[in-house]
Amino acid sequence: MAYRILVIDDEPHIRDVICFALEREGMATSTARNGTEAIMAFRRGNVDLVVLDIGIPDMDGLEVCRQIRRTSALPILFLSARDEEIDRILGFELGGDDYVTKPFSPRELVARVKAILKRGNPAEATQGGGSGRLAVGELTLDRGGRNVMFAGNPVSLTGLEFAILDALMSRPDMVFQRQQLMEAAYGANTYVADRTIDSHIRNIRAKLSEVGGQGMIMTVHGVGFKLARPDGGLR
Repeated sequence: MAYRILVIDDEPHIRDVICFALEREGMATSTARNGTEAIMAFRRGNVDLVVLDIGIPDMDGLEVCRQIRRTSALPILFLSARDEEIDRILGFELGGDDYVTKPFSPRELVARVKAILKRGNPAEATQGGGSGRLAVGELTLDRGGRNVMFAGNPVSLTGLEFAILDALMSRPDMVFQRQQLMEAAYGANTYVADRTIDSHIRNIRAKLSEVGGQGMIMTVHGVGFKLARPDGGLR
């Protein structure tokens, strides 16, 4: 079954370019011109990923993202005419999975969409011979079902957050540098700022804390991040 992509942008030409590029890769597309149409399309369902322009009318893309994240971990790729780091950080903190600035290469946008969808595909996530289930103390991660639980309570993560936590849990005694977590989340040869990874780590920590998992991810100053042992030790 073809992936279904919702393209939200107020510029008809950009919608057409994106839809044409995605459809050439075998994906199905639908469109929305503003925030109201975007929320209506999201609520109708049948969407696997959202390409979301931040500067849409009547309800900007950040607010659309906030509303989607209240009930769903649906992957969201932001588009923006601004290339300010603060915009990227805010987008990621709201739960965005990736961020592309205008003008953009349709080929690059399609590649990023594919990368996000691949991270969210249970069949592909379990390829490579690794265990499909990880556990560190009361924290468990199921690659096949794309589920994370702490003490029996579900933790809803975006695709990028899931990939970062997967990396941390796969080597629980290792201190990961930010570059290593970037590659785990975005793949090799993709540059994102260090603060982007910090934003994702903040989001994961907040979601774990909501279900009693405070302190599960430790900062090792000057190096990076690692999981805390269930007994509270660093090694």
